[in-house]
Parts: sequence; C-alpha cells; structure tokens
Amino acid sequence: MMNTPLTLVSMLERAEKYFPKKYVVSRTSSGIARISYKEIGSRTRALASVLERLGVKRGERVGTLAWNHHRHLEAYFAIPCMGAVLHTINIRLSEDHLIYIINHAEDKVLLIDEDIVPLINKIRDKLMTVKAFIVMTDKETLPSSALDPVFSYEQLIEEGNGAYSFAADLDENEPAGMCFTSATTGKPKGVVYTHRGIYLHSLTLGLNDMMGLSESDVCMPVVPMFHVNAWGTPFAATWFGSTQVLPGPYFTPKLLAELIDSEQVTLTAGVPTIWNGLLKELEQGDYDTSSLRAILCGGSAAPKSMIKTFETKYNIPFIVAYGMTETTPLVTLSKLKSYQDHLTEAESLEIRSKQGLVAPGLEIKVINERGEIKPDGKEMGELLIRGPWIADEYYHDDRTQETFRDGWLHSGDIATIDEEGNIKLVDRTKDLVKSGGEWISSVDLENALMAHEAVFEAAIIAVPSVKWQERPVACVVLKAEYMKAVTKDDFIQFLAPQFAKWWLPDDVIFMDEIPKTSVGKFLKRALRDKLKDYRVSTNE
Repeated sequence: MMNTPLTLVSMLERAEKYFPKKYVVSRTSSGIARISYKEIGSRTRALASVLERLGVKRGERVGTLAWNHHRHLEAYFAIPCMGAVLHTINIRLSEDHLIYIINHAEDKVLLIDEDIVPLINKIRDKLMTVKAFIVMTDKETLPSSALDPVFSYEQLIEEGNGAYSFAADLDENEPAGMCFTSATTGKPKGVVYTHRGIYLHSLTLGLNDMMGLSESDVCMPVVPMFHVNAWGTPFAATWFGSTQVLPGPYFTPKLLAELIDSEQVTLTAGVPTIWNGLLKELEQGDYDTSSLRAILCGGSAAPKSMIKTFETKYNIPFIVAYGMTETTPLVTLSKLKSYQDHLTEAESLEIRSKQGLVAPGLEIKVINERGEIKPDGKEMGELLIRGPWIADEYYHDDRTQETFRDGWLHSGDIATIDEEGNIKLVDRTKDLVKSGGEWISSVDLENALMAHEAVFEAAIIAVPSVKWQERPVACVVLKAEYMKAVTKDDFIQFLAPQFAKWWLPDDVIFMDEIPKTSVGKFLKRALRDKLKDYRVSTNE
C-alpha cells in the first residue's frame, strides 16, 4: 500500500477543491458573515504566510484566544498546515492559569479576539515567550492596549499570500494541536494532538454509527473551539464539505434557537447546561427545529428527562457521547443496536442515556482493585482507554505517570459496562460519595432529581460524616414558577422509590445557581468548599 501521510493539509485541500461553493456561517461581534470554502482556503493560506513572516517556525506554538467564528477556523488549519502547533486557549480560565499555560506551551504568537484584548493586556508583562499579538476584529482600527507588537488580523490577511504552499514534508506524527485541561483541581495539563490523531478522529466523526457527519449536514458546534477543538467538528466538517454555523461570542439560548431555525441546522453539539437552556427557550418561543437530525451531548451526564423531552415534545433525536481532552475527544457514543428496536420506551431510554459503545479503532476496559469487572451493568470500576487518537503523556508534566500506565489512559472516570458493551459513567473518582464503605453515584442521583418538574439544575456532593465517612447532599436550583411550591421533603419522597434508603440525600439545599467550570460542567469543588463546614443531623 502507498505510504501517504495523514495530515490536515489534505483535509483543507479537499474542501478547497471539491466544495468551493459551500460556506461557513460566522457570527461575529458585528453580525453574521457567509464565507465560501474557496475564500476560507485563500484566507487560511494568507494567514500561514504572514505567521511565517512573523518568524513562526516548524513545531512552535501559536495560541488562539477566540470564540467560534471563521477567523478561528482559518487558524485551525493555517497553523498546523504550515508545520506549527495550534494551541487553543480556554478564555474562561483564571488569569493565573492563562499565564501558566501560555508560558508552559511557550507560545510564540497569540491570536486574540477583540473582547479578549483587555484580559491579555493585564497579564502581558508575565508572558515570557510571546513575540507578537494579532487581534481578530471586524473593525478597521484596533482597540487601545499596551500589546506590542500588535497587528490587525484582517490587514495581515490582505498583505498575505492567498496562494501560499503549505509544508509538503509534514510527518503525520508531528504535533498539530494542543489543548490544556480545564483544571478542576491543580494546574491545567497540556495534551498534544498529532496530525494522524486528528485525521483518524475526524474520519470516525463521519461514521454512521458515530456522528455521521457528511457534506449534506449543517453543523453548529456550540461546544467552544477553545476546548478540545470543539470536539473535532471544525476539522471534520471542513474536510467533508459540511456547511458550518459558528455561533460566535456571548451567544444565548435564544440566539441558538434562532440560528437553528434560520440556518436549518441539522447537527449540533454541546454540554447538558446548553441544552437545558435551549429547552427553556423552546418552551417560551416559536421556533422551527424540524431540520435537526441530532443533538450531540457530552461533557457530563444528560438527564433522561432532558433526552425524553427533546425527543417526545420536539421530535429531536438526542445522542449522548463521551470523551476527554486526552482523547481528541470522542471515545463512546450511545445508539441502539439494530436488534433492539423492540425495546419499550423506558428500556430504550435507559440504554441511550448511557455513554454508549466505544468508537471503532479504540479499546476500553473497566477495572477495580480485583481486576477487570464483569459486564453486568452493576459492578463499578475505573474506565481505561487506548487507541490511535488517545494521548500517551501530558506535555512536560510530572503527572503523566499518574494517568498513563501500562499502555492505557486511566481516565479517572468510574463506570459500569453492561452485557452489550455499553459504558455508563457513574462518577469521577473524586466525586463519588463513599458512605459506610459503599459507593453512591452522584450522577444517578442528579439525573433522577433533574426529572422532577420543579428542578432546573441539581448537583450531588459528599459532605463529611463521623458515622458513615461521607453522606450525599443535594444542591438544587428551582425553576422560577416553583420557588415556593416545593420542600426538601418533596424531593426526598420523589427519590425514595428509585433508590436504596442509604442512597437518599441527607439534605436538600436550595441555591440560586450552581457554580460551573469554564466549559459548563458543574464545579463540585466550589460546592464542596462552600459546604466544607456543613453538617447534617444524621451525620452524628
């Protein structure tokens, strides 16, 4: 067989050659633009040429601090196709974490959205390796700042070479991208993606039993392009010639609903908190969502009640997936097998609310202290993963040894596996409640609470117990119309028929908001800190 390299260059070239009339719908701070793949290709090459002129060399990192829009998409291909490394930076991280990851990655140039300039301006003096700043804006003049040297993205594109030739000798095992974990504990950890890994992952997104992404799709990634490459959708959608809808900065559920309606979006991807907000908007407004063939949901567990509402009330298929920064990220996706079409609605929902079957090309196993667990859907253990788009180390980080052992990625996720091979995450190791020596899944309790009509959000955390070591406590945000209509006992009674008595929360604490991470997951560390001195009567 021919030994041709699996690189991002061939992916962009395919879009340029075969889909020049297809386009990207890009929302920026000043409105919506429609840019053809022909123009995207030319602008991408121009960007690569000016980055080379600014001194960016093979293997050096170029950081991006940007929302989901066409300029960020151009950087997705320009940087790795010239032989450099695309470092997408989570703009929602703390200043200390931003300083750490920019310095740790040794970024040479930063591409920054206009609204992010004040943030970078504040930390400029602490960035040790950055030699130039490029501001991405629709405006002809740049915002005032102390950044130096600073350039206008659009002016550089005009000056660049739209016929620039990408690196012809790229090795598929060279680094193409880099992303840091969102750091719920400790400093963020860097993960490097190779051309080969992104290429193979993108192929997988096109499989019918996975995302099934194709040329006919209108794909709207709501998951940020600054986090795990928007789950890889910008790479795959460009390669396959899909129309892309990039929702831009500071979007709202109303804006997402309007884009789905106006652009006839067929496929969209994001975390449960996004879809919870969209459900609320759909209940209040009148939108045409009939174009949607699927919502892809990951990042944390999706409540069965959410899945059921989307599918029965709005006729929108809802697909649960699982992955990590370390896995590029797709690992599993939940769909019924062909011979399971006879299942009842409840049985079907039970399977499809799990994280699902492992993607072709990857291997998984679940282990505990006794070894690999039985596939009975009940026994719990840690999920281990390996395959061609799974990282095998952190970037210059001593914590590599904790996570990558014996040829496997030790995910830190506690899971069960059923007789059909479906993975179900029951918790993170640090979020499990260990009561009287037995594990209680915070995820199962949260999903059950979310099925209550009065609940907008719910999180379960462990509080210390003298007698039992730990006990579960529920933190609940009520829907506005139920503020004075329900009590703590109502929720305990609601859960009682579904769980063993010792699983039931010792208390229900009502909150205005549950703190979230930079990527929309519940920040349980903050909840634990808030309730670190909390005690309930049953603890003693």
